Amino acid sequence: MMLWRACYALLGALLLPLLFVRLWWRGRKNPGYRKNIGERFGRYTTPPLRDTIWIHAVSVGETRAAAPLIALLGQRYPDTPIVLTHMTATGRATGEALFGKRGKHISQLWLPYDYRFAVRAFLNHVQPKWALLMETEVWPNVIAECAHRNIPCFLVNARMSEHSAAHYTHFASFTRPVFAALTGVAAQTEGDAQRLRTLGANNITVTGNLKFDIDMPENARTLGAVLRQRFGQRPTWIAASTREGEETLLLDALLRQPNALPPGTLTVIVPRHPERFESVAEQLRARELAFVKRSGENEVPPEVSFVLGDSMGEMFAYYAAADLAFVGGSLLPLGGQNLLEPLAAGTPTLIGLHAFNFKDISAAACAAGAVRRVNDADALVAQVGTLLRDNEARQTMRAAGLRFLEEHRGSAERLVRWLQRIHSDL
Repeated sequence: MMLWRACYALLGALLLPLLFVRLWWRGRKNPGYRKNIGERFGRYTTPPLRDTIWIHAVSVGETRAAAPLIALLGQRYPDTPIVLTHMTATGRATGEALFGKRGKHISQLWLPYDYRFAVRAFLNHVQPKWALLMETEVWPNVIAECAHRNIPCFLVNARMSEHSAAHYTHFASFTRPVFAALTGVAAQTEGDAQRLRTLGANNITVTGNLKFDIDMPENARTLGAVLRQRFGQRPTWIAASTREGEETLLLDALLRQPNALPPGTLTVIVPRHPERFESVAEQLRARELAFVKRSGENEVPPEVSFVLGDSMGEMFAYYAAADLAFVGGSLLPLGGQNLLEPLAAGTPTLIGLHAFNFKDISAAACAAGAVRRVNDADALVAQVGTLLRDNEARQTMRAAGLRFLEEHRGSAERLVRWLQRIHSDL
């Protein structure tokens, strides 16, 4: 263990100068990476906090998943400050959209890189009563320093794929003590719990997936109605959270099947990462496909068949404005994205074959009739055309999706009750 810790510290020291370069480089396309860089190394300009609940949500998906937990903790402990940390600029922007730049009792910071000096400075600054790490965020120095300070540190909404578990097993002499140092783990499924137990974690319970507790925000529903008015009263579908390479497959499939969709259909494409907005625009121009950008705030002319969703924090509104949704990251072997959000919006949903990051959820949703799976881009276009022409089928999927969500809700309540049983010092 000591050898591994020494190797980890040495590797970190070697990478330290490169981290500044990486942040500056990523900031070319997303300026958020160039903001508050000092926080990444334990340097703060905001006043110190004390007796907080600290929740770490690395990026967009984890931040959205944390929303019902944050809401419930805010109700139960209205006088306890909540600190929400991120690693990605899109995650922090999502937190700002959900909770406001300085929401009541909620502060947002970068989680510092996993250097002991930075972690110690961070914990001195926020002084958490509890540390809640979302899903798969296992940082050795963070967990070790929390254990040293007797700060209860939990991995919550935890998931562990077979692939990731096998990877950790290769470094078991280093990783087992890290997992063992966690105060407890609240896993999404029994399979996740078993794999985490094998890796050395203790005090494991299964509380379900927080993503099922998601509610459609009223402001998103209102914005969705505004967007729908701009889109016009015509068949509309959204390709949401698409990843690199998927737009190419989709656009080419649409061109190969010009009559697959009902006449006048509007296709809305919302790339997962904002730094790719312009590259997707270039793909549309290269194919001479007329489009408008969401950021233009304009009505979409009837002769225009594409909208590029170049905005952040509006995914719920896009879903609310669409008759049908495809959730990206699944046409190519990228793991998929959250398919529960369109279901919460009441939007019939399609996914590809590669939603392995949501393996159990996607299988259950398909079995419930809430989601349909397609083999490739051509099959996607054909299925979109079929469903846009079949209102009854869409209504059946919509009802199945809402029922599916309702049957699996309650994770946030189960998680908070479990935390209170283990540590009742709040």
